[in-house]
Amino acid sequence: MEKVKLNNGIDIPWVGLGVFRLEDNKEAEKVIGTALSVGYRHIDTAMYYHNEEAVGKAIKNSGIPREEIFVTTKMWNSDQRSGKVKEAFETSLKKLDLDYIDLYLVHWPVEGKFIETWKKFEEIYETGKVKAIGVSNFKQYHLEALAKESTITPAVNQIELHPYLVQENDLSYCKKAGIRVEAWSPFAANQTGLFDEKTLTNLADKYSKSPAQIILRWDYQRGVVTIPKSANEKRMVENLDIFDFSLNDDEIKSINLLDKNLRIGPDPDHVDF
Repeated sequence: MEKVKLNNGIDIPWVGLGVFRLEDNKEAEKVIGTALSVGYRHIDTAMYYHNEEAVGKAIKNSGIPREEIFVTTKMWNSDQRSGKVKEAFETSLKKLDLDYIDLYLVHWPVEGKFIETWKKFEEIYETGKVKAIGVSNFKQYHLEALAKESTITPAVNQIELHPYLVQENDLSYCKKAGIRVEAWSPFAANQTGLFDEKTLTNLADKYSKSPAQIILRWDYQRGVVTIPKSANEKRMVENLDIFDFSLNDDEIKSINLLDKNLRIGPDPDHVDF
């Protein structure tokens, strides 16, 4: 598994497994166990996903040394609003049954709360119980506001990003700020006909890859970490197999042109949940 360094020097695998909507713990444990067995070393969960326990059990049962697996979880909005940031972290740590978390994220930029929350994240980071801290679903103006009040730059900004939502401006800002962008829903949830786009199918034919692999390679070459979700072993393996070919600049640009500014998830400007 190829890795990239975050701004504090720790390594994160380029491709991870997202486990959103795997709320049945037995199923989640099985899926995560399969992913680990075929080579995944990066699991992305969240308090809101209700499967942190399954992640921890799958890691323990895998027989793989803990230090070889990168684990991300996120703090939910209710804990942010209540100010129970450190309590939420300890709850996630307990549910995961781990000694430390590799990456802890502020799940959404709750208005009037996210700067205060980040300051508590910085304090959690100083305890050594988390290797890196970051944010999720933050736009440029959220990050700029954070920069004025913080002492630690987020290591990661995990955002919705796919060929229908290219996010060029936020990606450019994060690169300049030293923040690694991570894409959730890199395939636009497979609900929009994205895989049928001629741009992607033609490239898939050219390189003997799938449209999904073309998208993940496009992310990789733009410097974006990805966490595709799949419970299918064949697709899990396929999603890791993106490091033996390369898209040229014109091909990258052709995928960028698919942009529709189309969100399938909530807009970070309106975090009322």
